[in-house]
Amino acid sequence: MISVCIATYNGQAFIQDQLISVLSQLGTSDEVLVSDDGSSDNTIKIIRAIEDSRIKILPLSNTRLGIVKNFERTLSAASGDYIFLCDQDDIWLENKVNRTIESLRYSVLTVSDCKVVDANLLEVSPSFFALRNSGPGFIRNLYKNAYLGCCIAFRKELMSYILPFPQSAPMHDMWIGLIAQTVGRVSFIREPLVLYRRHGKNASSTAEKSNFSLYKQIKIRLVLCCLVILRYIRNTVR
Repeated sequence: MISVCIATYNGQAFIQDQLISVLSQLGTSDEVLVSDDGSSDNTIKIIRAIEDSRIKILPLSNTRLGIVKNFERTLSAASGDYIFLCDQDDIWLENKVNRTIESLRYSVLTVSDCKVVDANLLEVSPSFFALRNSGPGFIRNLYKNAYLGCCIAFRKELMSYILPFPQSAPMHDMWIGLIAQTVGRVSFIREPLVLYRRHGKNASSTAEKSNFSLYKQIKIRLVLCCLVILRYIRNTVR
């Protein structure tokens, strides 16, 4: 069984196209979990209008969670053997699920390449991996993160290692990827399986040069490194 986890917030412009690309690749027993963080637009209305029983909208929260905790909420509700992270504004290419499941037979986590596109799906770059010089390695990804959330999937056994997210975790996808490297094999699929849409309302800016100061970037990485070490110790002695 597959669980697709989506954290939404004011995603009405692209959420329907994203969900159609996801649902077309899933089986009848799979699920798509949606946690909305207080959207003020028609995001939830559009999702409900699809009328697919595989879509499960979690009870709406009265308070804003932020992207990290919102993703944690969807993961906590997932029941699948394979967990896929999914953004609200991308497009899954038609072989994403099959190629990913094939890779997960031998890995605890896999991350695929993606094509970077603009709001109208016009190609900006044919390879996110090429932009980031992506590959495995803890220090390598602590320095320049290749664990892009919309391209990540993992086996359910990883869940007990990554949850709960630390309160101070600045990035959910980087956290998941780095923890996975301390648990087992991580695979990089060097084939674009997602159209990674970049536009003015994205929650993150992974494909572009960081807007953070050098001090802020160093601080984020030091915090993540300390958090991963602490979680590794916890996971080792439990």
